[in-house]
Amino acid sequence: MASDQDYNDIKQVEMAILSAEHMVGQATRSMDEEQLQSATEAISIAKTQLRNAVAHQTGVDHTFLEMADELINKADHQLIEAMKDRQSE
Repeated sequence: MASDQDYNDIKQVEMAILSAEHMVGQATRSMDEEQLQSATEAISIAKTQLRNAVAHQTGVDHTFLEMADELINKADHQLIEAMKDRQSE
């Protein structure tokens, strides 16, 4: 049975990913330097939250952790590609 800490870890990862995805979407549409930096920070926070959840994964759904990692990597890749495009302009 999952503890309250496990639930909190999962919710923190979920919220960090949603925030990062939203910020990456905004940043890649506007290509504003500050928004790109904020999106980079949001991805970093999501990665940290995921690492914390993995470190305390007693009872945590491994499928969720894999999906979370995939979503973070996808957002990170999207941001990296947008920044490459911006630099090549």
